[in-house]
Amino acid sequence: MFDFSGTLLRVESVAHWLDAVLGEAEVRLSGDEFAHTVERLTFHGALPGGPAPHKVPARLKKLWAERDLDAERHRAAYTALIREAGVTDRSLVRALYDRHMAPEAWHPYPDTARTLGELSRGGVAVAVVSNIGWDLRPVFRAHALDEWVDVYALSFEVGVQKPDPAIFRFACERLGLAPAETLMVGDDRRADGGAEALGAHVHLVDHLPVDRRPHGLLPVFGLLGGDGA
Repeated sequence: MFDFSGTLLRVESVAHWLDAVLGEAEVRLSGDEFAHTVERLTFHGALPGGPAPHKVPARLKKLWAERDLDAERHRAAYTALIREAGVTDRSLVRALYDRHMAPEAWHPYPDTARTLGELSRGGVAVAVVSNIGWDLRPVFRAHALDEWVDVYALSFEVGVQKPDPAIFRFACERLGLAPAETLMVGDDRRADGGAEALGAHVHLVDHLPVDRRPHGLLPVFGLLGGDGA
């Protein structure tokens, strides 16, 4: 079982996210305005999959805690944070939120394809277990990773979020395996560590930028050898 964001793929930087949306909208900011907006978006954790908010406003705490239970709450939580960052134009708010679901906004870690491919070819069933408010399957298809994933356990579809053991139980049942026969690989001790409550094994990787973690997955399965590609 694998987590999605920060484990198999990593979302683009806040600066690249903002630049892509502004370019599409043909909106220009001065260098200082752009840098300030990036700083504010980062502070408020407005990019899903990006840096977490430094502080969630009290009125948004319940929505934030439940954001991955359905698409509506996910959109509401993150659009509220985008507005908190000072982006008030409705079309830009909508475009910023929508951009993070685009396949081009996500980049697989260098060893993701090899790890999933070798596991699949070796007869190992693979599940993606993610706290998320939207369907990430198109991202996997666009990056040619979907053929190696047998099960998707997504919180907005299952109706529970990690670390609730129910989402891991769902994945295990769909895989046809007992929890003790599975390994959960993720980047969050609290969320992904919830699999331990069922008796699954857990291994944590670092949530680093793609270019700073070339071999975070291969060593977990003893696959780092040969050319190390």
